[in-house]
This record gives sequence, structure tokens and C-alpha cells, in this order.
Amino acid sequence: MRNYEVMYILKPDYDEEKYAAIMEKYTAIIQNNGGEVLKVEPWGKRRLAYEIEKLHDGYYVLVNFRSGTDVPAELERNFRISDEVIRYLVVKKED
Repeated sequence: MRNYEVMYILKPDYDEEKYAAIMEKYTAIIQNNGGEVLKVEPWGKRRLAYEIEKLHDGYYVLVNFRSGTDVPAELERNFRISDEVIRYLVVKKED
């Protein structure tokens, strides 16, 4: 099992309950595929460095997890087909 870190940015026009449900959805994807979620850090709404899809703000979430090599690919697949995620980045952490 390897350590990974994923940062994803959600659209800024949802309420806190919707953000909690979205974060739970992605942590469940990690856990259902045999991964272990170490930490979930919602950073909240922040200003984007540049405009994305005519949006100036985004809701940032940082997740640290341990898993096999198939979980990051499954996460990226779900991020790509999701309407609520505007950007994401999954990286392997070096210990």
C-alpha cells in the first residue's frame, strides 16, 4: 500500500450539507476499493488563481489516504465524470 494525497476543488455554489455529502462520496470510493483514509481536510471556499468555467472561487478539499495503485485511477475516473468537481490532482507521496 502506498500513501497518496488528493486535492480537489468543488463548485462554490453549494451549501455545507452538499459539501459534506460530496466529501463522503469520495472517501467511500477510497474505502470501498480497499483504501484507508488517513485525513480529510476541507479548506473551505478560496479564491482561484485564475478563472475556471467562469468561476472565481472554489471549495478546496485535501485528502490523505493509503491504497493500492488502482484506487487513484478510480478516483480520477469519478472526478472526470462529476459535474461538481472543477479541478483535481492525485499525487503519490514519498515517505
